[in-house]
Amino acid sequence: MEHSMHKEGQFWSVAKTKIGWIIGGLFLAVVLAFLFGYIVMLLWNWIMPLVFNLPEIDYWLAFGIIILGRLIFGGFGHGHNDHRKSDHHERFYSSKFKSKFHRDCNTSKWIHYEKFWVDEGEQAFNDYVNRKKEVNKNPAE
Repeated sequence: MEHSMHKEGQFWSVAKTKIGWIIGGLFLAVVLAFLFGYIVMLLWNWIMPLVFNLPEIDYWLAFGIIILGRLIFGGFGHGHNDHRKSDHHERFYSSKFKSKFHRDCNTSKWIHYEKFWVDEGEQAFNDYVNRKKEVNKNPAE
């Protein structure tokens, strides 16, 4: 009996700790949001009227600009992490080069593209340009 009461007490202790962290995190998020709004207001009122001849704004308009900017440009999801960046990188290269070199069907070689360019690409490009210049000098050939 004492053992089960110990587990129950431990459960409530962990639950209280987690609830405390959640409430503390929400409080911190609200404080940071209000602080960020105030900083945006100060920066706007310092820079925008001088540079673009725009009117000064109050705190709530600055806060609204932040929300509008997040909705238009970033959403309210989590920030970008390395996994999403690598997915974008992979999609970029696969869409850019796959269609161009579809006949090859071996996209695994493109993982070496950047290293090739650093090691040999610039010299290969310069050789190509020189060959083109020679062909343009001698159009009869």
